[in-house]
Amino acid sequence: MLSLRRLFSTFAGGWPGAGLLLLRVAAAVALILRAFPRLAVPDDLAIAAGAFLAAGLWTPIVGSLTALLAIWTVLEQPGDPWANILLASIGAALAMLGPGAWSVDSRLFGWKRIDVRNRAS
Repeated sequence: MLSLRRLFSTFAGGWPGAGLLLLRVAAAVALILRAFPRLAVPDDLAIAAGAFLAAGLWTPIVGSLTALLAIWTVLEQPGDPWANILLASIGAALAMLGPGAWSVDSRLFGWKRIDVRNRAS
């Protein structure tokens, strides 16, 4: 099984964790709202990626997928590319930074505290 802990250093809490949550939700909303009206195969993938980002599940992998989908959209579809370039940047940043403390990844793969009692007492 792939250990997500090795892909990024910590699950940031506090204000940095809140910032990562905000980035994840903004990217998820953008992916879902842009893909939902078309419902083609890459768009179904974008909707799934948006749902995974919102939950914070497999964030490094899904962030990379988000960046790739956005770059693919820039290359394949004419028009203003800047929204997709921004989405690709957010996806790449999330892939590098990780999901933060408020995520499914944090609950599944985060640091665990184990209290060991002294047998003598």
